Amino acid sequence: MEYKVCVEKVRLKFSAAHMATFGGEMEPLHGHNYAVTIEVSGALTDDAWVIDFGALKKAGRDICDELDHKFLLQRDSKVVEIDETDTNWKFRFAGRGFVFPKSDVLALPIDNTTAERLAEYFITKLKPAFAATGLNNLTSITVGVEEAPGQAAWATDAL
Repeated sequence: MEYKVCVEKVRLKFSAAHMATFGGEMEPLHGHNYAVTIEVSGALTDDAWVIDFGALKKAGRDICDELDHKFLLQRDSKVVEIDETDTNWKFRFAGRGFVFPKSDVLALPIDNTTAERLAEYFITKLKPAFAATGLNNLTSITVGVEEAPGQAAWATDAL
């Protein structure tokens, strides 16, 4: 039998700015108060749980804290020109240019700062954290990233 546990809302939030690209255009600079949901599936351990809720919340909070109050830069964008200096991130798109101090930027290894890619980013960070716990009962992880109430994207991957 497979079981699923879910954590959400309680401190699984972050506020961040971004400018996603789509259809040859870039959104204006804006931000969201994001909310994150993490679901993990698997068999029960000998202790009759899938994973400790506290450990799952902490792993999610650690990522939220990393993203909180940052400009999220799509470092692997194929359409945005990005330069890194010792103190700044500079990027250009379609004649628009921006310079942000490094301390305000989190350069993510994603091609766009969509909610879908942010959900995927959470999964890439959570997978090694779960592997480090030695749990071998987990089978999949799903992460939802909500940009606004009623507007969320989800990603799922096998563990």
